[in-house]
Amino acid sequence: MKRWYLQRGGDQIISTINITPLTDVMLVLLVIFMVTTPLMVMESFKIKLPKAISAGSESGEGVTIAVAKDGTVTIDDQRVSRDDLFNRIKERLAGGPERPVVVKADTDTLHGAVVEVLDTAKRAGAQRLSIATVPER
Repeated sequence: MKRWYLQRGGDQIISTINITPLTDVMLVLLVIFMVTTPLMVMESFKIKLPKAISAGSESGEGVTIAVAKDGTVTIDDQRVSRDDLFNRIKERLAGGPERPVVVKADTDTLHGAVVEVLDTAKRAGAQRLSIATVPER
């Protein structure tokens, strides 16, 4: 019987590889990627809407503009720079200026940032502007 492991005082070479630690590391990396991937997706763009007693829903196919606490702006879940905001709103309103434009601003967003987005939408031709809220209970 030939032994493939190094014996004390022997000069034989170990010719087997233990892949258990490698498998453990790969599984840990897989779990880390599975947990962090949803955080990097745009859906994780969280906005805490303000509460209002008269909160309602805007019906119809419209344009949704979200303004995050840090000032990041997205149109229909696509990030937009402030310089390109006017052109992107104008493109979305090409089907008709009567399409509603709903601004979803975080509760902690600066008032000036929301006014700037509303003003840009108005200059782009929006006729129906609204601010999204959640019902107060």
